[in-house]
Amino acid sequence: MIMDLYDINSLKISRLTTKNYSTSFSLGVKILHRSNRMPIYAIYGFVRVADEIVDTFHDHDKRELLERFRAETFRAIEEKISTNPILHSFQWVVNKYNIDLGLIHAFLDSMEMDLTEKEHDQESFKKYVYGSAEVVGLMCLRVFYLDDDRGYEALIGPARKLGEAFQKINFLRDIHADYAERGRFYFPGTNLETLTETAKREIEADIQSDFDEAYQGIRKLNRASRLGVLVSYTYYLKLFRKIRRTSARKLFTRRYRISNTRKILLFISLWMRYKVGLA
Repeated sequence: MIMDLYDINSLKISRLTTKNYSTSFSLGVKILHRSNRMPIYAIYGFVRVADEIVDTFHDHDKRELLERFRAETFRAIEEKISTNPILHSFQWVVNKYNIDLGLIHAFLDSMEMDLTEKEHDQESFKKYVYGSAEVVGLMCLRVFYLDDDRGYEALIGPARKLGEAFQKINFLRDIHADYAERGRFYFPGTNLETLTETAKREIEADIQSDFDEAYQGIRKLNRASRLGVLVSYTYYLKLFRKIRRTSARKLFTRRYRISNTRKILLFISLWMRYKVGLA
């Protein structure tokens, strides 16, 4: 499909948004097959803007902004155009790759939950994680398996588990900011006072199970997408191991991360292993 200048410009803005907000994700996208890169940037740009609305636009009516964003999103998809470059690039990927609109509704529903839900029970936690993370993995999977419904269906389970693992690690990584600045605590039955070492280990065991199932799916991904996804998986695994070595109490004192230098070294190592058939 030949794209006009506005399409190209919109996608480049989504790419810039991805680079500005996530070094690790950008590294993973860079080593996807060229045909997959712009669609994934478009998905991330959309997700990032919605997340910004609920997390950082404190001087504005977040609920109104999110409702407007939802309406503009589906209008852009229906009309196949938007004057908002992020939404224009997102409608392009939704229409080109036949992304299920139910996934988009679920994502925006979870963003809305962030405006009202400060603590979760098991049911709301499951709903939130599905909408905020699992569906994003499924959107990306649809890009990787355009015109291959059988391949897509076979990897739905692992893709959801990967998104689930990533989101739970984000909850642990951001626990200080979420609790201190936004009053949120995502894991059911726990809070600042009840996140004991035992509770933390139970959460970590659950995450490890998600990782194990997700990895089996990564091994089955097509070659155009496998290394890019593996980079993100390995980055989060390293971060997870760092968090596991940290006490429950210390998690509330700072945000844990992997340095950019280590990310680049990780990228180089995986690239070399991949080229010789070891990854």
